[in-house]
Amino acid sequence: MRLRALLETDALGLALLGGEDELDRTVHRVMTTDLRDPSRYLSGGELVLSGLAWRRDAADSEPFVRRLVKAGVVALAAGEAELGTVPEDLVVACARHRLPLFAVHESVAFATVTEHVVRQVSGERAGDLAAVVDRHRRLMTSGPAGSGPDAVLDLLGTDLDLRAWVLSPTGRLIAGSEAGPRLPDDVCVRLASEQLAAARGDRGGPLRVTLDDRTTYSLFPVRGGGLTGRTVTAAPQAAQAPHPAQPGPGGPGTPASPELRDGRDGRDGRETVLSDWLLVVEADAGDWAEERLDLLYGVTQLIAVERDRRNAARTVRRRLAQEVLELVQAGAAPAEVAARLRVAAPVLVPAPGAAPHWQVVVARVDWDGGGSGDGAAAQALLEEILVDPSSTGPEHSDRIAVAHTGDEAVALVPLPAVAGEHEGAEGRGLLADVLLESVREPLTAGLDGDGRLTLGVSAAVHSAEGLRGALEEARHARRVAAARPGRVCAAGHHELASHVLLLPFVPDDVRRAFTARLLGPLRDYDRRHRAELIPTLEAFLDCDGSWTRCAARLHLHVNTLRYRVGRIEQLTGRDLSRLEDKLDFFLALRMS
Repeated sequence: MRLRALLETDALGLALLGGEDELDRTVHRVMTTDLRDPSRYLSGGELVLSGLAWRRDAADSEPFVRRLVKAGVVALAAGEAELGTVPEDLVVACARHRLPLFAVHESVAFATVTEHVVRQVSGERAGDLAAVVDRHRRLMTSGPAGSGPDAVLDLLGTDLDLRAWVLSPTGRLIAGSEAGPRLPDDVCVRLASEQLAAARGDRGGPLRVTLDDRTTYSLFPVRGGGLTGRTVTAAPQAAQAPHPAQPGPGGPGTPASPELRDGRDGRDGRETVLSDWLLVVEADAGDWAEERLDLLYGVTQLIAVERDRRNAARTVRRRLAQEVLELVQAGAAPAEVAARLRVAAPVLVPAPGAAPHWQVVVARVDWDGGGSGDGAAAQALLEEILVDPSSTGPEHSDRIAVAHTGDEAVALVPLPAVAGEHEGAEGRGLLADVLLESVREPLTAGLDGDGRLTLGVSAAVHSAEGLRGALEEARHARRVAAARPGRVCAAGHHELASHVLLLPFVPDDVRRAFTARLLGPLRDYDRRHRAELIPTLEAFLDCDGSWTRCAARLHLHVNTLRYRVGRIEQLTGRDLSRLEDKLDFFLALRMS
């Protein structure tokens, strides 16, 4: 469809801010994103919808627009809900690059625009998909009873006599049609494992799995926006190539899966596989007509819209977790961290007015072949892992706050206080091995040959002052898990060595005073004279006070080493021949 048609659709309420001469451009796809650089997920022909969360200041608009234009984007539609109005710097940048710019009124959901475009682009096909989209839209607007993936699955049951379910990537049941029994838990896990294993190879979809030589299921990946953006593409017409029965894991319009394993986008494909939902249909789609396959791919697009709504609701919890994490990592005063937790409590604490204990869970995904860890993929997996495996429904992430920073994801998990319980909440809370019980099989299948997930769990703490220690403790535990074999590994605080367990809980002010008093004079001397006293001290302790081994490690004459150690003792008033002083230096270096 053309941009002009979008502008002329009153129900969308779009306002043109620039690009009047470019309205005859054709829209082929829709992508919703708030990434600063979404170019690697663009293939050209998209209408990009953005809430502008990527914009921190005016300087961000120019590079963002330049990347969209380079990727072949047709137009940008900016939501007004985040900033109130579309900023002038974005208008100027779009005009400079001749990119049409629309404003999306805060009363209009991005899902409305997405559904409209999908419906229009698909209009030349058989009318089945458009009818389902229209009926689903009416159900969604009629109230909570008709919304969510269940409504779409009920339509499959009533219109096509198909029993269907939606599963998370770990096999947790998210939705199912009212007709017929619930899909057994072991079947859910088996199907999720089969899909994750198949998605890593070069097999097209839908995947067909026969269990116990009786029941055949057809599996359709649901590509959601989540952390990486989402592209919704209309299913191809019958006369077009590729054949709709031969798409990649993303459905029609997506190449088959070689990109999942190699090439420039290999890592991105693996991230997506680990976060995709899955539409399971109790039928063998091998001999289906093209129209019916098109219809099922259209249903996955509708479910993807529902998933994006779930992710939007999760954004607040992610931001709260990110703010707390940044304060803790920056060494902010406990009072400041406590104030932020009070702001977060109404969203995160299960029972209003409860004073919870907190646990910290750290996760990391490392891909085979080296490189840094993947915090975004770890965030998506950790949000799924922390869900009660017995829970159902798309809003399972309520009260789960996961941030990601660099190569790891960090979860702040509230544990409601119990009346009369000891402050330490000993014996309660999350256990590392239990967390992985229900997800180990499918995640191992999804990571086998590609990467591994490691996870660490802290002890429970009862105040903001203990969060920094809990974070360090969870990170130490994750390193213990990383030393173990296997694709999916976890470790808890009880598995840590004694000094590693104790150090994280030293109050920050004590930590700073202790290290400054002991190491401050050495750092000052190194800064003025480039004497390398701190590295010499670390090596001397690591060599257990052996003069010859330490001198060999540092490539120094023993007399030079003795001179440096004497200078350390002179500056600090300590004696490195005494065990107590060696221990103090060791702890100071570990806490610094």
